[in-house]
Amino acid sequence: MTPNPRTGLVTPATPAEADGGVSIGSGDLLRRKTWDSRIGVLPWPKDQVRGKRVRLTHLDGKLPNLALMKLSAWFKTNGAEVFFSKSVSRELFEGEYDLVLGSSIFAWSVNAREIFKQNFPSAVIGGTGAEDATNLEQYIGDDMTVCDYSIYPSFTPSLGFTQRGCRLKCSFCVVPTKEGRVKPMNTIADIWRGEPHPKQIILLDNDFFGQPDWRARTDELQAGNFEVSLNQGINVRLIHAEGAAVLAKLKYRDDQFKAKRIYTAWDNRKDEEIFLRGINLLISAGIKPSSIMVYFLCGYWPGETWEDIFFRYNKMRELGVLAYPMVYDNKNKMLKKFQCWIIRNYDRFLPWEEFDTRKLGSGPRFDDAQQPLALTAP
Repeated sequence: MTPNPRTGLVTPATPAEADGGVSIGSGDLLRRKTWDSRIGVLPWPKDQVRGKRVRLTHLDGKLPNLALMKLSAWFKTNGAEVFFSKSVSRELFEGEYDLVLGSSIFAWSVNAREIFKQNFPSAVIGGTGAEDATNLEQYIGDDMTVCDYSIYPSFTPSLGFTQRGCRLKCSFCVVPTKEGRVKPMNTIADIWRGEPHPKQIILLDNDFFGQPDWRARTDELQAGNFEVSLNQGINVRLIHAEGAAVLAKLKYRDDQFKAKRIYTAWDNRKDEEIFLRGINLLISAGIKPSSIMVYFLCGYWPGETWEDIFFRYNKMRELGVLAYPMVYDNKNKMLKKFQCWIIRNYDRFLPWEEFDTRKLGSGPRFDDAQQPLALTAP
């Protein structure tokens, strides 16, 4: 076995990695369970990994999965043969494995996880879509900083965290539980893959401006002339004038690096005043409203009404920002229809009252605005 000259990883002589493609997110948690009698109980001992066949499975999301990239690097470095797939089903001539791992970042991907488990009953499933709070570092240690980008061969940017955790404790968010308080992670130099890769950074930080060294990180982005996608969004409720001014000077982009984009959220109508304060700080700093995408949570709060949802939507239209409904339960057909109306731009030319009568049959109509939605928080 010889190190790969591009990644520096030790790869088995006969690797059989599946095609990677571009797919998501941080999915960095693994459920504790017994692997195999030949291997023992997790965490995995390095001296028993060599020669094992491991399937790493990307279960959901559109960006490369950072945890799977680290796992691939760890297993290869320790002499295992890694097979990567985005398929939840077993291929026709697919062989057997010593260990099958899957990473899921969305709770609503339950069907994918169930099919995966049916095909691989002994599989270990982790990620923010899984229930267990054990993190990746508890299994492979925190000294594995190398990421194996080769499992996503068409992905060219660099991906990572400059911080983990969040200052807030929103009831619908798993970050405070699984990551805890804000803590620093990497510099921009740590994350960038170097030449010949483009100077494009996708940050998965949940609270970029919550870290004490945020200014050092923005200085690194500016000094290196990097384009950056703050993919998980900024907390506009806590943004300050200094942060907004510095943000406006960055080359902020969407996750495809095709347009200027700042992501943020407005999850509760009660936050109107503080949300508007933050948005106006961004606009005053020189960020165009059309460059700001606002995710707004729908169908979560007890007693939430259509009037509450349309109040936020109409306010965002007035501001000129891009509204993106985040439906809490994908089984709510009317909210999914509302989401479709907006993200497919039907709202630009077709009133909701007309769109509402076109598809999906019966359900609450817009003129039921004062009626609570069917969904409430658990």
